[in-house]
Amino acid sequence: MEKVRLRVSLGDRYYKVLQTVSSLGIATVCEGALCPNVFDCWGGGVATFMIMGDTCTRGCRFCYVKKGTPQPLDPEEPRKVAEAVRALALDYVTITSVDRDDLPDGGAAHFAETIRAVKEMNEGVLVEVLTPDFSGDRRAVEKVVAAGPEVFAHNIETVRRLTPIARDRRAGYEQSLEVLRIAKEVNPRVVTKSSILLGMGEEVGEVEEAMRDLRSVGVDVLVLSQYLRPSPRHLPLRKRYTLSEFKQLEELGLRLGFAYVVSHPLARTSYKAKEAYLEAKKRMALVPEGHI
Repeated sequence: MEKVRLRVSLGDRYYKVLQTVSSLGIATVCEGALCPNVFDCWGGGVATFMIMGDTCTRGCRFCYVKKGTPQPLDPEEPRKVAEAVRALALDYVTITSVDRDDLPDGGAAHFAETIRAVKEMNEGVLVEVLTPDFSGDRRAVEKVVAAGPEVFAHNIETVRRLTPIARDRRAGYEQSLEVLRIAKEVNPRVVTKSSILLGMGEEVGEVEEAMRDLRSVGVDVLVLSQYLRPSPRHLPLRKRYTLSEFKQLEELGLRLGFAYVVSHPLARTSYKAKEAYLEAKKRMALVPEGHI
């Protein structure tokens, strides 16, 4: 069987990230979602901050993040995240969250406040957000985009047919596409991004259909990664893709017009996020207006 090697770095930068997020009481998706790249990213001084707590109101059947009734929002969290960015001397930061269906706007205002706090405290920092779908609420998406992130990401997670099986009933394939369409419509200059987990039972033709659907709403960056079953309670793994298959899908994505494609078994939405953003902006600048 083909092996994928994972580089583990436990140097000073890894421990600095660990100490910083722990001392400020900030959750990270790196820990909460069992990300396989945590050692690599933290060893490079990179972390993805997970705001609005570590408990999700939805029950997607592929995700390890804790489900249940969340705690009230911490009004100091935007400042804490901004301080962590400063303490770690980050020039690119990714902010994500659990789903918060208990909040009137799904947490959009909290997202916006966190983006503004990070930018005010850290001059020149680039901000990527990976948001929930806000139940398809256009005003919520507008609120987040208006705060000025460089990248707006939202994941469709899987193909159309498997969406009702893999995702919570409150999620939806078309709803996710609409969120991404709105973000690009509100600010055509924002880089939009989405991710598909592979191995839950999809066919290659369905993956191509999903890729075409993402391009139809203007998505610029695509991330393709291997589904890794987090526990026996989660959806079973149906297929383990080879590196050559990931390469073929990357080439297909570029042919379909994505400005950048991250395609690797261990890739996650925030993996190599800065590199993806910079390369996408470079390639987007070469495309005539109206063709992105």
